[in-house]
Amino acid sequence: MPDASNSGRYERLTNPLVREGGGFRPATWDEALDHAAAGLKSIVDRHGPRAFGLFSCSKSTNETNFIAQKFARVVIGSNNIDSCNRT
Repeated sequence: MPDASNSGRYERLTNPLVREGGGFRPATWDEALDHAAAGLKSIVDRHGPRAFGLFSCSKSTNETNFIAQKFARVVIGSNNIDSCNRT
């Protein structure tokens, strides 16, 4: 968030944060990734894989887009993946 000490520029995050008690706290990378994975699993468990969607960027490499679609289809079980490659 901007503040007076850095002339309104945003500071770059260098460590992950996890939401806790209405705010954020620093976490390890392993804890943050586990937290994100648990959140995705919770959504898929409650609402099914069709509740998940992934939008990939046309500026990404073909390899990155390939991995993104494999993750959505194989790991999550969703065909809800698209990208803006047509633009």
